[in-house]
Amino acid sequence: MSFNFKNLKTDLPSGLVVFLVALPLCLGISLASGAPFFSGLISGIIGGVVIGSLSSSKLSVSGPAAGLAALVFASIANIGAFDLFLCAVLIAGILQILMSLARLGGIANYFPSSVIKGMLTSIGILIIAKQIPHAAGYDTEVKGELSEMFSLGDEPWHQFLRPLHHIDLGALFICILSIIIMIVWDKPFIKKRVKFIPGALVAVIVAILINEIFKAASPALTLSGNHLVQIKAANSASEFFSFFTLPDFNGFLNSKVIISGIMIAIIASLETLLSIEAVDNLDPERRVTNTNRELLAQGIGNTVAGLVGGLPITSVIVRSSANLHAGAKSKASTIFHGFLLLLSVIALPTLINLIPRAALAAILLLTGYKLCKLSVFAQVIKTGKYQYIPFFVTVLTIICIDLFGLIPAVKGEGLLIGVVAGIIAAFGAILHGNLKNSYFFHKDKHHDGDSIKIKLSEEVSFLNKAAIRQTLDNIPANSAITIDASATDYIDFDVLELIKEFRDIKAPLKNINCKLEGFKEQYRIENELNVQSLH
Repeated sequence: MSFNFKNLKTDLPSGLVVFLVALPLCLGISLASGAPFFSGLISGIIGGVVIGSLSSSKLSVSGPAAGLAALVFASIANIGAFDLFLCAVLIAGILQILMSLARLGGIANYFPSSVIKGMLTSIGILIIAKQIPHAAGYDTEVKGELSEMFSLGDEPWHQFLRPLHHIDLGALFICILSIIIMIVWDKPFIKKRVKFIPGALVAVIVAILINEIFKAASPALTLSGNHLVQIKAANSASEFFSFFTLPDFNGFLNSKVIISGIMIAIIASLETLLSIEAVDNLDPERRVTNTNRELLAQGIGNTVAGLVGGLPITSVIVRSSANLHAGAKSKASTIFHGFLLLLSVIALPTLINLIPRAALAAILLLTGYKLCKLSVFAQVIKTGKYQYIPFFVTVLTIICIDLFGLIPAVKGEGLLIGVVAGIIAAFGAILHGNLKNSYFFHKDKHHDGDSIKIKLSEEVSFLNKAAIRQTLDNIPANSAITIDASATDYIDFDVLELIKEFRDIKAPLKNINCKLEGFKEQYRIENELNVQSLH
C-alpha cells in the first residue's frame, strides 16, 4: 500500500469529516442492532483501518451499516447471545473470502434491483419500528423479536402502540429537536455554508447541551442511566483490550448461527457491491474498483470483527459520499478516520457517554425514512409490473414475518425469506412475459474500429443484464456501436440503467461512439449519437 503524500493536505481534512459523520452512526447502528455500543465503534475502526488498507477503492468507506441493523437485531434475539452471534459474523467473513476467491464480484448483477429496493425499504420500516421506543424514552432493554413489540396476534390492537404508553418528555423533546435540526441542516441555504459539518453531529452536540440544561433547570426532564450511551472507560491498555468480546465457537454447531452467517454474507456483499458501483460512478477520476478484491477486503474485515466483538461491516454510501464531497483523493482519508475513531474510544468515552439515546434514535428514524419514503414506492410503481410485483412481494413478506410475527415458525428470518420470495416473484413475472416472446442477443466477432450493431429482442429482462454487461465491456476501443431496440416491447429497468451507464460513462473512456435507435419515449433514453470521441 502506497500513499501520495501530496494528497494528505486534502485526505486528512476529509478523514476528519468522515469521522464526524461516522461516530454518531456507529453508535446509532449499535442501538438499532440491539448490540453493545462498543461493538459498533469496533466495526467503524476495522472498516477504516483494516478494510481501508486492503480495498482497491480509493474513496469507499466501510463500517457498520444501517442496512444490516434489522437483520443483526433479529439474529441476536433469535440466537440468544451476542458471543454466539459473533460466530455468524465470522462465518459471513469467511464466506465473503471464499466468494472473492471464486471471483463472484459480479454477483450483484444477478439480483433484480426491485428485490434489493424491497429489502432496503423493509429495513427502513423495521429501523423506524425499532426506534419508536427510544424516541419516546422507553429505553428498557427489550427481549425478543421486533414482532413481540408490535404483534397483532393474540393481543388487542392498541398493543401496537405499547411504546407510546411510556413516554419520557425529555427524551421525546430531544428526539424531535434532533430531527428538526437534521432536516434544517440539510437545506441548501445551510448546507452550502457548512457543508463539512454533518447535521447528525450537530444534533448530537445540541442534545448533550439540552440534557445538561435539563440537569440545571428541570431535573424531572433529565436523561440518565439507560437513556444515555454507555461505553466503558479504560484506565490501562490491558483494561481496554478486556472490553473486546470473543466469540463462543460453539456457535459453529448452531444451525441458527450458520443461517444468520449466510444471510449476513449475502446481504453485506450486495450492499457493498452496490455502494462500490455508486462510488465509482461519482469518482471524478473515474477509477474502477476491483470487486473481487473488495469482497476479499470485506471478508477479512468481517472475520476480524467477528473475532473481537464487532458488528457486520459493509461499504457505506453515506460515509463514502461524505468522503468524496470533502475532497478525498486516496484511501488515506478512510484509514485516518478509522484511527480517529480508535482515538475517540480511548480518550473520549466520558464525552461519548453524555449522548442521549433519543438523539441516536432521531438519526436512525431519518435514516429509516430515507430508505422507505413514499417516493421510493412511487418510483418503483412507475417502472412497471416487472419491478413493482417483486418489490411489494419482498416488502410484505419481510414486514409480515419480522414486524408483525404472522409466521412464528420463521420469525427472525424475514429478510432471507423475503428476498427469496421477491426473486421467485421476479422470475415468475419474467417467465410469464417470456411465454409469448423469447429473448435473443445478437453479436458478431469484431475488432478495433469496426461498426457493431446489437439488436435487442422483444423482451429483455434482468436475467440478461450480466450477459449484456459482459458484451458491452468487451466492445473494443475506437469502435462505433448501434444498440437497436426498434423490435423491443419491454426492456427491464436494470438493463436500461446499464445501457445509460455504458453510453454516458464507459464508452467515452474507450473512445467508442454509441448510437441508440428505436427506444420508446417511456424509457427516457435519447435515440441519438451522444457520445463524443475523446482527444
